[in-house]
Amino acid sequence: MPSPKKYDVYAIGNAIVDIVTEVEYDFFQKNEVEKGIMTLVDEKRQQHLMKAIDMNKSKLTGGGSAGNTITALSQFGGNGFYSCLVAKDELGKFFLDDLKSNAVATNLIYDQLPKDHTGRCLVMTSPDAERTMNTFLGVNSFFSPEYLDEESIKNSSYVYMEGYLVASPKGLEAMKETKRLAEHHKVSTVLTFSDPSMVKYFAKQMEEIVGASVDLLFCNEEEAMIFTGTDDILQAREKLKGLAKRFVMTLGRNGALVFDGDTFIQIEPYKVTAVDSNGAGDMFAGAFMYAITHGHSFAEAGKLASLAASKVVSQWGPRLQKDQLHKILKDLRS
Repeated sequence: MPSPKKYDVYAIGNAIVDIVTEVEYDFFQKNEVEKGIMTLVDEKRQQHLMKAIDMNKSKLTGGGSAGNTITALSQFGGNGFYSCLVAKDELGKFFLDDLKSNAVATNLIYDQLPKDHTGRCLVMTSPDAERTMNTFLGVNSFFSPEYLDEESIKNSSYVYMEGYLVASPKGLEAMKETKRLAEHHKVSTVLTFSDPSMVKYFAKQMEEIVGASVDLLFCNEEEAMIFTGTDDILQAREKLKGLAKRFVMTLGRNGALVFDGDTFIQIEPYKVTAVDSNGAGDMFAGAFMYAITHGHSFAEAGKLASLAASKVVSQWGPRLQKDQLHKILKDLRS
């Protein structure tokens, strides 16, 4: 059963156009890139890296953590709204057209956008299927509370906040205001840590968002242990119970651990040959959010999310096609 609100999820995050490419292991040492994490870079640095890859073998896709999540939710059949910021340039139009083609609502109007550079992310996938990201935020650095839509927040069942925003002072303000507005309108709050680097280098800012607690937290095992200051998943999950009313901890090839507020639920993985981990966590969150806003239990949501994420890692790129997602739903029901 769909949620009674106009939107199932109102999301905020960085609007990024992904440049997805494949690299060999020696690429990282040659170009002084830290493998396996997301690193923020300036435009000059990213231009240097783009010259080092084969752009003819690279692919442009709509991206950004929350952007991928809200798109997945919409493709499954949910109603999503995305507040973000792009520039009035070619990539900005590409991003807005991508939202429209995936039926994701937004408060952005192209003719009213700032003349700047739309954010872009160089997604480098190595032979072990691990993704390394170097991101130039561009105009995302100016995303602030003024770009929020209070009416749409009020008319949503959940607000979903992307952890990458803590790296920007204005983005952090936007997260705080989103959480304040959500709590004011009695809308449930969801936070994703997004990347180990966010909880490692912006721990204080992330703690400001978590505050007393959030209603639902998405993280992976590494992020959970860094944030809780533990080196054991069992300790981390107990500490997380004091920070989030409910949470989902993804465990890579070992599936996921879901805490529904009362019980821990082990979500079994689907065995696949991974070729690209880019977007797996985003897809997991999108599928999970779709399920819990359409009458499914946390256990059922975890199963759907695990299956959807397994499909993403078995192909190149962070997203699936709408017909692929509909087949996933059909397979689970059969």
